[in-house]
Parts: sequence; C-alpha cells; structure tokens
Amino acid sequence: GSALRDWRDRRRIRRVAFLREFGTDGRHLTPMPRERREAEVAALAERLNDGLVLERPSRRELAIEVEERLTGYIASITGQRVRSSAEVRSFGLVSLAFPSALGACDILTGDVALFRDAGLFEPHIIAHEFSHRKGYWKELDAQVLAYLTLVQSGEPRLVQSALLERLYRNLRVLAHGDEAAFDRLAGRAALRPELEATLRRLRPPSSAVGRGLDAGMRRVYDARMRAAGQNGLSDYDLGFTNF
Repeated sequence: GSALRDWRDRRRIRRVAFLREFGTDGRHLTPMPRERREAEVAALAERLNDGLVLERPSRRELAIEVEERLTGYIASITGQRVRSSAEVRSFGLVSLAFPSALGACDILTGDVALFRDAGLFEPHIIAHEFSHRKGYWKELDAQVLAYLTLVQSGEPRLVQSALLERLYRNLRVLAHGDEAAFDRLAGRAALRPELEATLRRLRPPSSAVGRGLDAGMRRVYDARMRAAGQNGLSDYDLGFTNF
C-alpha cells in the first residue's frame, strides 16, 4: 500500500530535463580525451589535498543535510520542492548477492540502505541513493544530481565527497577495470594518505567466491540497466565523467 501511494505521488513530480538544462544526457555524451581526463585527475587531487576535511557528523545528521541540499538543488531547476525521507537503513538483501555494493534504493518502497562505512565518499553515496528515492531511477541521472548538489553546496565536506567521487570514477575509466593499474594510478595521483586510503577501501571482494559472485551480479545488473534504456554499468564512471 505504501509503495502504491509513493508511485501515485511520484507521478506528480516535475522532473529535471537533463538535455534541456545541461545540454547533454545519457544519449548525448561527448567522450573525454585521455589527456584531458589525466589533467582533471591532477587538478582534482591538488584541490582535495589542499582542502582535506576529516571531521564527520553522524550518518543521521549527514542524511538530513544531504536530503535538504538535494531537495533545494532540484527545486532550483524545476521550481518544485520534492521532499522525501532522510531515513537510511544499514541492511538490504542486495548486499548478500552483490558484495561490492555500497548502498541501494529499493525501487518499490524507496527504502535506502548503506551496507558499510564508505568514509569520505558517504555524502555522495547518500545523495545518489536519495536521488533514486525522489524518482530518478537511471544511474547516470542519480550520479549527476548527487554530484552537482554537493559540489555547489559550499559545504567543504560535501564538496570534498563530490570531488573524490569524480576523481575515483576518472581513475576507474583510466584503469580499464585492471585493479593493478588502478593502484598505480591512485599512487601516481600523489594524494594525501587519508584520501588514498579512502580510494583503496572501495576495492572488489578479496576472496575468490566473493569476486565470482560480484562479477556475475555485475553482468546481470549491466544487462538490466541496458534493458531499461541505460548504457550499462559504464554510466557510473565513463558516462558520469563524460557528462
């Protein structure tokens, strides 16, 4: 019953028209040249090193702040304040099947869960999942709304999370899925130890069983995304950074 009411309410939402507002969307992306991507990594690393913020509020406090910021950012574009819950759970069944997942939003109930401490990435992950909760189901759309909300917030720890996400995704694209290459690129970025350690916390499962399960779920999820009119898992990093 709650899911049906939520579905009814979301039908009244005025959604962000990405192509009209930003000149691009998931179907109109311009590839970023490798040299420009490498230059962006260097610029992001320098900015993150200069503005490091280690102080962290409780997850509850952070979720409330992110919800308010996200609501305000979307309203600045659409003229409509779409308020939703700031509740974040700590468990979801998807975490059992998809070991590398950090968080998820249930498409039916809008329940958001974060499965582990993501450190300095947490504001962006919460903003991403809350974007889903507000009805933006495409991963690229959620990535963009989360990033733009946080980076223009003016709050140092929120800006930091957005920039760290963009740095991480650029490194993922440059590494082409090779974990050894990712480690070399992360080391070459000359980040402060606290930032580099945060990047390395997002590694895939270490056990053979965990890696196999994760790889299988990634193939399934990639196929599901493509069936839903998205570009697949590349929307998280290649699509997001090209946007």
